[in-house]
Amino acid sequence: MAKFLSWAYEMSYVPRHLSLIVPLAPSKEEPMNRIARIAAGAAGATALLAAPVPAFAATQTAATTTVTTCGWSGLQAGLSTKVCADVTGDSVVLYGQIGLAGPPSPGTPWPPAPQELFTRLSADVAGGGSLGAVSGRAVFTVSTVRVDGVTATVPCGSTVHASFSVESYWRGPAPVTVDVPVVC
Repeated sequence: MAKFLSWAYEMSYVPRHLSLIVPLAPSKEEPMNRIARIAAGAAGATALLAAPVPAFAATQTAATTTVTTCGWSGLQAGLSTKVCADVTGDSVVLYGQIGLAGPPSPGTPWPPAPQELFTRLSADVAGGGSLGAVSGRAVFTVSTVRVDGVTATVPCGSTVHASFSVESYWRGPAPVTVDVPVVC
């Protein structure tokens, strides 16, 4: 078999079933053919690179881009809490989040017992009026709880101040806050 492959390589004859295994030897009659192919490929690549390319990135206006800003996390009722704002143009959506403060201590039963929590989410425009306040109850087990409630349209250039507090029967609130500029 090795003799046949050697002969096929030298003679530029490769049976169809071996054409993927053995490379064809360059033909002595066509030395310019390879150079012509390289030159044609280079010319084609140059033409493609020189052609103007339309911008494919979608241009978005400031009104359609949503910017999410969250305040610092805080411990309330033994849980990690934070308040966040989604700003889209002059529209503001505020919400609070409640999650585990960290991994459980050794010997703690898993999953933890559900906790009934009292929540309060409020917001106002700095130097202006209240955007609203929502109080309610939430039950926390293991997964993060999102507390929605305040949505408003505010003037461009203003700053929204939001506060989120969580308390349980045995622990009082320690509100977390965020100040969000509304840039349109």
